[in-house]
Amino acid sequence: MRDVAIVGVGSTQFGRAQWSLLKMMCEASHDAIVDAAIGERKIDAVYVANMGSVRTSRQAGLASALVDRLNLFPAAAEVVENGPASGASAVKHGVQAVASGMCDLVLVCGGERMNEVNAFDATETVSYLSHRYAEYVYGVTLPALAGMFARLYMDRHGVEPRHLAMVAIKNHANGARNRKAHLRIPVTMEGILTGPDAFMNNPPVAEPLRFFDCCPVSDGSSAVLLAPAALAAEFRPKPVLVAGIGQATDCQAVHERPDPTQLPAVRLAAEKAFAMAGIGPADIDVAELHDAFTILEIAESEEAGFFAPGEGAKALERGDTALGGRLPINPSGGLKARGHPVGNTGVSQVVELALQLRGEAGDYQVAGNPERGFALNFGGFGNNVVATVLKGGV
Repeated sequence: MRDVAIVGVGSTQFGRAQWSLLKMMCEASHDAIVDAAIGERKIDAVYVANMGSVRTSRQAGLASALVDRLNLFPAAAEVVENGPASGASAVKHGVQAVASGMCDLVLVCGGERMNEVNAFDATETVSYLSHRYAEYVYGVTLPALAGMFARLYMDRHGVEPRHLAMVAIKNHANGARNRKAHLRIPVTMEGILTGPDAFMNNPPVAEPLRFFDCCPVSDGSSAVLLAPAALAAEFRPKPVLVAGIGQATDCQAVHERPDPTQLPAVRLAAEKAFAMAGIGPADIDVAELHDAFTILEIAESEEAGFFAPGEGAKALERGDTALGGRLPINPSGGLKARGHPVGNTGVSQVVELALQLRGEAGDYQVAGNPERGFALNFGGFGNNVVATVLKGGV
């Protein structure tokens, strides 16, 4: 198996897109190709991550369409659909293609245009991730599952609403520094929790979760270009190594799990990624976690091994996970503020970490020359999870 490096990255503005899904994906892919300075080299394969284009954008065969639009013939082309974990799954397939020797240059592009339909249709599309007969037919949505998880988790570990608000405040502050983030407006504790107008500003969505505990409905696209690490220096001076990838699954119906407050697929995926990379959680300098709901950042930070069970909220209070903390989590703003174009998110997390490890994240750059990054892409409600470890300085 060959080591695999990220030699190019690209990303669009997140938010409400003015262009078609395919045009967004062309923009991100073009930026990654230019970033890698591939010259006349041919791209061998294209993997596209997407969850709902047939329903939301009336577009099928996205990978073939992207190859055609970018004139990448005769590159192999495939779409990877794995719910909200589609992005990291597509990166995994691209890494496998290069590591095996089947391909030398692979483009991975994620994209989603969720605002092409109204918010109710978008929520309905995502709710298809729930168990068809044990959850969906009873009206269960992903926010509902997150609300039930949050209540159980908070009761068990002493997490309070202020801790959830602290995640939102931190990630909005980070997103305000990221010019490509969907939400660039800082929020305060008074504005969303304790002030006289907090209830109007931040109404309940799925108790105990409120409006600012949930990520926005976003459009956006991101792309990475992968090559053998041995050839990486031919493309750019600061390639980033894909050091480890792990994936694990769990029961689809949350109530069938032995302990609904635990996320074993997160723990196992992280363990596999760390084992492949030959490092542990203590070696990570920066992380991008799947904070579709604020409670998930706290829970995932524990399951991934960064903090002991029940200690994630305390680490948040201490400032450990802030941009200037011991382990900055979601310096990009995360799903909460950068945005969550569902099928694209896992690719965008890898792009964000690559920028951090290259020292090119701009106003939200983590200090101290970070060398190791960790991404967690959370599919369904924790029933299909992909973790990725990156190393800089290849």
